[in-house]
Amino acid sequence: MMDTIGFLGCGNMGGAIARAVCKAVDPKKVFLANRTAAKAQALAKELGCKTATNAEVAGDCDLIFLAVKPQMMEALLQPLKFTFDERPSRFVLCSMAAGLSIARIQEMAGEDFPVIRIMPNTPASVGEGMIQYCSSNVTAEEEEAFLRIMAPAGRLDAVPESLIDAASCVSGCGPAWVYQFIEALADGGVACGLPRAKAQEYAAQMVLGSAKLVLESGKHPGELKDAVCSPGGSTIQGVRVLEEHGLRGAVMDAVIASYNKTKEMGKG
Repeated sequence: MMDTIGFLGCGNMGGAIARAVCKAVDPKKVFLANRTAAKAQALAKELGCKTATNAEVAGDCDLIFLAVKPQMMEALLQPLKFTFDERPSRFVLCSMAAGLSIARIQEMAGEDFPVIRIMPNTPASVGEGMIQYCSSNVTAEEEEAFLRIMAPAGRLDAVPESLIDAASCVSGCGPAWVYQFIEALADGGVACGLPRAKAQEYAAQMVLGSAKLVLESGKHPGELKDAVCSPGGSTIQGVRVLEEHGLRGAVMDAVIASYNKTKEMGKG
């Protein structure tokens, strides 16, 4: 049913998903197409899959990942409309373009083809992604097959399409801000005398472990924060400084700014 899988685009996000997919299926059944052919060739060599042209992916693959930026989607799909239309067999398109609705993807592709819309993040490349999805005209069997193919990427969660833009601004954009936080923690460690590599390792492992504790304990982050803050201790002084500098308000503003930009991109 979803025997062959194609990627139209092999950038950071397309590459991350391709790495995960190749753990679930035979890489020889995965086909990569990219505007810069060398990028597709390098990834295909790394993963043991094959390269193809856009038209070959559009004409032959059962599940087709549309892994280009939202503003490039129309230019990608326009030349493939006829190929899609002429296909005798059923296929599913999977878009990961922020802000573009399923209806808009179908309009660009030329028909109400089955579409799954996902909001992945780059940690999918190491099997720890957070991926929200919604779909249209997709059967229960196809959804099941899709979830099986995507399982090595991390956690998947079905959401109504009305929430997917908000979700993307927490877990899709969020890694960038977490990397800023990890870098800042490491900088602080270096300022206190730690070697750079050690400071970075400690900061990254700390974030990983803290996130795992939230997920596995089910406790409110505030409760977990309180457990680290001893009366009259050093941690609460750091908490006070972060509150003075408006950490929480700044993070909320970052999510809202990304959300507004995503909505704007969807109107284009």
